[in-house]
Amino acid sequence: MVEKIYFRLDSLKNVFLSYSKRKSFRYGLPFILFVVGGSFGLREWTQIRYQFSQVKGVSKEEAEKMGLHKTKEVTLEKAYDDIQKLDIDNWENKRGPRPWEMQDEQRK
Repeated sequence: MVEKIYFRLDSLKNVFLSYSKRKSFRYGLPFILFVVGGSFGLREWTQIRYQFSQVKGVSKEEAEKMGLHKTKEVTLEKAYDDIQKLDIDNWENKRGPRPWEMQDEQRK
């Protein structure tokens, strides 16, 4: 009984080795597996898209109940005026700490 199992495993090994030398098996089989597996993967990703397409946004009243208040409207003109008020000529370059400097400060 055990010898039959070993004989079958050995014959399967020989068949696999003979097929592995063929180009269609070495390159075609992984390609087909990739295409079929990719199809299943893409199906899952697109299912997420349709699953959450029915989710609606929050109305202004619901947002205010949650504590999200939008007090002022931002327009292009107001944003431009705010940028014009900035003083971009007088500034100071401040260097952030390097990773090795952070470790030195933690040791102190």
